[in-house]
Amino acid sequence: MGVRGGPIGGSFFPAGAALADDLLLAGLAEGDAQLSVAFVRRFQRKVFGVAVAVLGDASLAEDVAQQAFERAWRHAALFDPRRGTVGGWLAGITHNLAVDVVRSRRPAPIDPGDIEALLGAVTRTPEGVALASESAAEVRAAIRELPVEQARALVLSAYRGLTAREVAEVEGIPLGTAKTRIRTAMLRLHAALEPGRNGS
Repeated sequence: MGVRGGPIGGSFFPAGAALADDLLLAGLAEGDAQLSVAFVRRFQRKVFGVAVAVLGDASLAEDVAQQAFERAWRHAALFDPRRGTVGGWLAGITHNLAVDVVRSRRPAPIDPGDIEALLGAVTRTPEGVALASESAAEVRAAIRELPVEQARALVLSAYRGLTAREVAEVEGIPLGTAKTRIRTAMLRLHAALEPGRNGS
């Protein structure tokens, strides 16, 4: 039975929980209602989490999550298992859509002391790979060890999707300073999250 108007429809198929991710994606692409619902239920928490991490707004995140599943449905044939997992592919779609939303809006002023609120949304690495809750906590802890100006620049850039120029505008600093803060913060974060990197 096909799905009318989108990838979400029909009744939940319990057996979908035992199927591999790529088989659920294939079912989504073919319009199988039961497998489509199973696919959405398997990934809805991750997709919503990625969207919220970038947008910081639950309502906008819901819209982006829906768009992400619709795009996955339309472009399922483009998925290449040699380049990563279905979950990673879907997270990338979601991240890109959310960043597009951020960039379509004017950067809003952010309170200089609001780094803790920004950190609360961090659930992804700068490379765009979704993290388990334990890893996300480690990332937040490492960011808290950075000088506050570097932490803010990193979070605004890597997690909120702002360009270096937008970070400069939001922070009221020169573009070169924004780039330096982002780059330095990234280097320090990688060093903190990679034990033994410095020979220890």
